[in-house]
Amino acid sequence: MEVILVRHTTPNVQRGTCYGWSDVDVAPTFEAEAAETLRNLQQYLPIDKAFTSPLQRAVKLASYCGFKDAEKDSRLKEMNMGEWEMQPYDQIQDPALEDWYKDYLHLPATGGESFPMLYGRVAEFLSHLKFQPYRRVAIFAHAGPIVCAAMYAGLCAKDNPFAVAPTFGGILKINI
Repeated sequence: MEVILVRHTTPNVQRGTCYGWSDVDVAPTFEAEAAETLRNLQQYLPIDKAFTSPLQRAVKLASYCGFKDAEKDSRLKEMNMGEWEMQPYDQIQDPALEDWYKDYLHLPATGGESFPMLYGRVAEFLSHLKFQPYRRVAIFAHAGPIVCAAMYAGLCAKDNPFAVAPTFGGILKINI
């Protein structure tokens, strides 16, 4: 099955803000970014089924791209950054942040998730999906779940998964 992973457009937050699970809106540049994403998505049509993170930045892009009925699934949400949500990284006072910077692929955010936890929920979603009767699906999500899906498909190294993360509004194709 082909899985077309589509990252949401630029969020409406100040650069350097930790926003993970927060349901932030899209930036004022949404219309232009979404139009480019839609143009790029045309090469992957037809799509049998679309799924989306329930966070509005992903839902809005799915709707713009013609998938108003995309199935929302919480397993596709971005990593839960716990107590750090909606704080500028350079203003977070938690001493655990320095340890997390050194080992973000294993340590959780304070009160939030670790990368293995995120991978676990994305892998659970994909493990179920691959037995569904679809040839090609689209998933509208976030950098974290997208790189987890790429790892699941063997597309990237486990020690550097974000090397394959698409830019805002970008697309990555995997096979499962």
